[in-house]
Amino acid sequence: MKLADMRTSALDLPDPDRVALAAEFLVSLPAVLADEDDGIAEAMRRSKAPDEDPSMGSPWGEIKQSPGR
Repeated sequence: MKLADMRTSALDLPDPDRVALAAEFLVSLPAVLADEDDGIAEAMRRSKAPDEDPSMGSPWGEIKQSPGR
């Protein structure tokens, strides 16, 4: 079966079956594709930034009450 045919068949499944199939595919992938990946490095940098400089962040209560939320 060709990939295009599998994709078409998968998209025709009911939502719960598509969710289950997508979850199975995601679980089958490695947790970290590559430590050297720029996206991972950026995410790690952003994760550390508020710990290193707490003035960068805002308390959740303040964010939750801000306009546009």
